[in-house]
Amino acid sequence: MKKVVIIGGGFAGLNIAKKLSKSSSHQVTLVDQHNYHFFPPLLYQVATAFIEPSNISYPFRKLFQEKGIRFFMGEFQELLPEQKKIVTSSGSLDYDVLVLAMGAETNYFGNEEISKNALPMKSIEDAVEMRNHILLQLEKAVRAESAAEKTRLSNIVIAGGGPTGVELAGMMAEMGRNILTKDYPEANFRLGKIYLVDGLKTLLAPMSQKSQNEAIKVLKNLGVEILLDRLVQGYDGKEVSLSDGSKIEAATLIWASGVMARAVEGVPKDAVGKGRRILVDAHNKVNGLDDVYAIGDQCLQLSDVKFANGHPQLAQVAIQQGDLLGENLINIAQGKTMEPFKYNDKGSMAIIAKFKAVVDLPKGFFKGFFAWLVWLFIHIIPIAGFRNKAKLAFNWLWSFITNDPTLRLIIRPDKKE
Repeated sequence: MKKVVIIGGGFAGLNIAKKLSKSSSHQVTLVDQHNYHFFPPLLYQVATAFIEPSNISYPFRKLFQEKGIRFFMGEFQELLPEQKKIVTSSGSLDYDVLVLAMGAETNYFGNEEISKNALPMKSIEDAVEMRNHILLQLEKAVRAESAAEKTRLSNIVIAGGGPTGVELAGMMAEMGRNILTKDYPEANFRLGKIYLVDGLKTLLAPMSQKSQNEAIKVLKNLGVEILLDRLVQGYDGKEVSLSDGSKIEAATLIWASGVMARAVEGVPKDAVGKGRRILVDAHNKVNGLDDVYAIGDQCLQLSDVKFANGHPQLAQVAIQQGDLLGENLINIAQGKTMEPFKYNDKGSMAIIAKFKAVVDLPKGFFKGFFAWLVWLFIHIIPIAGFRNKAKLAFNWLWSFITNDPTLRLIIRPDKKE
């Protein structure tokens, strides 16, 4: 049996692991620094205290029961291609075939001040930290004596007008409208605002103009201040500086403005492209390395004629690449040829607010309540475990009916140096 080591348990890594688990020619080991798989598209709902972290996460060992997949918990450190070995924080592993599927991380574009003081949202820990931080600022705002300090503590600036930024802004606006006045009757939170800042001239840049216009319309109706064609340039923890010279007093800056692929020590420098993505051929094999593949957000594939500049870093790309690479590795073991990857674009969607969403399909666009229902349905299906699906559906239904979820818990309020 060939030893296949997969680094990363996101969409890409999990899909290839499941595919290869059906092959008697491969022994699969999945490596991840966490012991659970989670669903990134719903992190913002954890961050806004709308759903529990357990609703969108599932332990790998529970997931792999009776599938023949082994799990190794450790953080990747180095690739030693000559020895066919990887080094992790928990020890070394040998491989016959290595698959890099570690995804992407937050890109602060070299701005150390922002990386130190802004809140990212790429992991469960980030989402819980954001929830704690926002709730703590609200508690401080209750005790603040001046209107200026109440405003600063209540202001939230979101950098990045893509789907994540739009979804966060909409959810926080709904939270402010339906919850804060009930939770904090002694404070005047009308003083605070939600600012959504983007360097482009519109929101949801990758989506259609109809989706962009709908997002701007809905968010403005919710009271979100949309600042386009300008960038966040600095943040000292109290004041956000914008590229047009203006400043916003705010206790919270959420950074949803960019990502870059996770670095892999041991990959040839000439195999690393834009955004630190690893260059691969049509079969996702890393340029210049034997038996090493990269899939998902971490790879840059330029062979697909419809995506000459590389595929978008989306969940569907990762899922499709994981599935096909699994099939191709099985084909190799059976003496068959490999199929080149071609991305099947099924469209994109974004939720804007309660009962408001936009969906772009290859053959059309729709919005509103039906689009919102489609968004919910599509996002429940991929979540691991029947129990998680049922809990998530119930929690969503209850929260939307009552406009008052009960998850506003400050679990880790203190940071230790």
